[in-house]
Amino acid sequence: MQGLGWLAAIIVGGLAGWIASNIMKADTGLFLNIVLGILGAVIANALLGVFGVNFTTGSWLAQGFAGLIGACILIWLKRAIS
Repeated sequence: MQGLGWLAAIIVGGLAGWIASNIMKADTGLFLNIVLGILGAVIANALLGVFGVNFTTGSWLAQGFAGLIGACILIWLKRAIS
């Protein structure tokens, strides 16, 4: 989440992780929601960058959307591996 400061990245990441855990019906805590959202945003931005979509300088909403997509991907991958 390059376009956001640390505090904003934690807030947006936590919200994105929480929404993703509700969508995917995952039972995760606050800390894991934040981690999922932030890592999810990094992963989603990298994947979307391959297709020419750039959310790194976007708004909180764009970063939240990227975090949501990435967090859902991470939850899905964890389930696929388990």
